[in-house]
Amino acid sequence: MQRWSALVACYNEQAFLPEMLASLLAQSVPCRIVVVDNGSTDLTLTLAKDLLSGVPGATVLSETRPGQVHALAHGLRHIDTEFVAICDADTLYPANYLASATRLLDRPNRNIVAACAWPRTQASSVLANVLAAGHRLAAQRLMPRQNHVNGGSQTFRTAALLAAGGYDAAIWPYVLKDHELMNRVLHFGDQAMSGDFWCSPSPRRGDRRRVRWTLTERLAYHTSRFRARDAFFHDWLAPRLEMRGQRDTVLRDQPWNAA
Repeated sequence: MQRWSALVACYNEQAFLPEMLASLLAQSVPCRIVVVDNGSTDLTLTLAKDLLSGVPGATVLSETRPGQVHALAHGLRHIDTEFVAICDADTLYPANYLASATRLLDRPNRNIVAACAWPRTQASSVLANVLAAGHRLAAQRLMPRQNHVNGGSQTFRTAALLAAGGYDAAIWPYVLKDHELMNRVLHFGDQAMSGDFWCSPSPRRGDRRRVRWTLTERLAYHTSRFRARDAFFHDWLAPRLEMRGQRDTVLRDQPWNAA
């Protein structure tokens, strides 16, 4: 019986989706692939159906409500495996990605509910990637109750993700949902990272102007206590993001396409 599902939400990703799906199909650990198209106006939906045609267990869904949070919530309702990997359409996953995540989630005598991969940026130098790994791993050791990666680098024990409320626009309709979601999931156990668990986001992720928080907000996140983190997100950060118009739907702008 398969232990893994890979959940992919995508919007106008025809340039990236084929290579990304190929990386999931090449996993050394079998997984069920669930793709949710979020109203693409290009060939994303057609490509997903064609590329996954005949793949056992693969599912291609459509979610018309704009916003990645809606697409992920729709897809999560179709996940029935022990573990789920949240994957971004512009990110490549090495063949041992799910195998590495399995080792972390199966650590003996530990209640690991999330395994997070550090970003090995495509086309970066060896030194840059060594530094990136060291930075993320050190941050996770120093601040184990915080999130240190983006959503496409997160894998979860499905039961813990569902118990935490999963993806739900009624809970969190804003950017930075990877951080807010991890905060909820960590109420049910611990997260784990390791040097051999990585993925490769596309270079376009260097532009985070529309989805980042301010320096003040980041410092408040790092200095807040875990037991007060729910209030940090929902009572303090959410109104600030709402005032700036930083709802989840800004992820659909894709400024690299205009460029």
